[in-house]
This record gives sequence, C-alpha cells and structure tokens, in this order.
Amino acid sequence: MKYLMDTHDKTRAVGEVMERGGSEGTYAQAGLDMSHADPLRYLRVALVVVGVIFIFGIYTLAAVWPSGWAWGHGHSHYLTMILGVYATLGVFLLLASKNPAAHTSLIWFTVWSSLVHAVIMAVQALTDGAERGHLIGDVPALLAITIVLAALTPRGRVA
Repeated sequence: MKYLMDTHDKTRAVGEVMERGGSEGTYAQAGLDMSHADPLRYLRVALVVVGVIFIFGIYTLAAVWPSGWAWGHGHSHYLTMILGVYATLGVFLLLASKNPAAHTSLIWFTVWSSLVHAVIMAVQALTDGAERGHLIGDVPALLAITIVLAALTPRGRVA
C-alpha cells in the first residue's frame, strides 16, 4: 500500500512539474528523477495517437473496411455526424497532450464515453447480423483506447 501511495505522490509531483515546463532542472528541483515522468510521457504519446486516429483514422477505416467501421448500408448521415464528433474530440485530445495533468476531465470523458459507446455498439452488433463485423472492427478499437487511456491517466486530483 505504501508503494501505491508513494507512486501516486510521485505522479502528482510529476504533473505539477510538467505544468511548470517539465525540464530536467525542474524535475531535479522537485526531487524527482526523469524516470518518474515516463507514465505521463506515455500518456502524451497515447493522446496524440488517439487524437490523430479520431481526426483521420475513423474516416479512412470506414472507407477501407466499411463492415467493421461504417454502420448501416449505403449513404449514412450517421457517419458524417460521428466523424464530426470524433474529429472534434481528436483535436481536443491533441491539445490535451501538451499538458495532460490539466486535462484529466477530458481524458476521463474520453475513457468513459468510449467504453459506453463500445458496449452499445457491441450489443447492437450482436443483435443485428448485418453489423457483426463491428465486433472485430470499431468495438475492440474503442475498448483498446479505453484501456490504454485509463491505464495511463493519473487518478485523483493531479492538476
């Protein structure tokens, strides 16, 4: 338990240092070595990757693999709407990647909304035979995003 508390305190300290610029000097002043910055560094990378996927990847995957990424058949107003929502979220995730500690609410919104969206899509894919391809397409992709962001995002108040 003490290890978890120490890790949480170090994560909080790293977040505070990142807000001040995150240079080696500021880490040293806070009594931290650079290795404690790794979780937040990985989170920054994950936010950039997810942001870019949300902006460019969903449309591309829907065009290349419609049975796993585009719901319905033929032209769909739904696809345009969901692309707009996810592209907007992607832009904000890219912005959050610069200072994740200050944007934990947005990151946790992405985690929970992705989980809820994946569960709803899984149920719909299981009940509609024409949509089963989503069980190996966008459903596991959203679950992977949920797991990665949840694992890397600090818990508790960091900012």
